[in-house]
Amino acid sequence: MAYDTSEWTELFVASAGASAALAGLVFVAVSINVERILQFPGLPERALETVLLLLAVVLVSLMGLIPGQSATALGIELLLVGLALAAMIVKQSTKTLPEGSPTTSHLLGRLLLWAGGTVPFVVGGASLIAETGGGLYWVAAGILLGIVGGVANAWVLLVEILR
Repeated sequence: MAYDTSEWTELFVASAGASAALAGLVFVAVSINVERILQFPGLPERALETVLLLLAVVLVSLMGLIPGQSATALGIELLLVGLALAAMIVKQSTKTLPEGSPTTSHLLGRLLLWAGGTVPFVVGGASLIAETGGGLYWVAAGILLGIVGGVANAWVLLVEILR
């Protein structure tokens, strides 16, 4: 079951729709607060990070829905997308660090947000290729954590900047 994508179709359909809708809402939220967001160093990059986290979920979900695709092919796709998005998010995240010496809790929170939404896709991809280690259960974790990370960042962009 962990290596057969046909068993996961409903999860992929639901997560693709939900994360695409959330990404659209983030675009609306950013457009409403764009002047305010641009006033804070690092927030434009955090907005991009939010969209990338949700885009990762959309892409992974759509890749999981490709008919007739082998687990190995999906594993390779997951590795490539996971690594590419992780690299882009890390690049953006380094721009959002506060000046001076950021607190450990701030660094840990940022690390958990981006890693949670990308690393499980890489691990899941490797696991699918090797056919051991959890397979698509890692992908499900990445989907959940990517959505949680996107919503957490969206909260900052919508509410916290107004405080």
